[in-house]
Amino acid sequence: MPTLNQAALLAPCRVARVDAPQASPEWRTWLEEIGFLPGEQAMLMARAPGGDPLVVRVGGSTFALRCAEAACVEIEGG
Repeated sequence: MPTLNQAALLAPCRVARVDAPQASPEWRTWLEEIGFLPGEQAMLMARAPGGDPLVVRVGGSTFALRCAEAACVEIEGG
């Protein structure tokens, strides 16, 4: 399944699930707390020069995420 860091710019998508790397299991809780929940609309808004970090929107909020964090968010569409 594609992840948020792989999404096309400005293409609407939905969060399918959040999974964290084994070395950083707390990332799942943190991402869910800031709104990355299954069914929520999300969008990759911009990439910084060099590709990291990313500007992403979930629901009505906008965040900067590192590529590794955005890779934890599996998406549908986008």
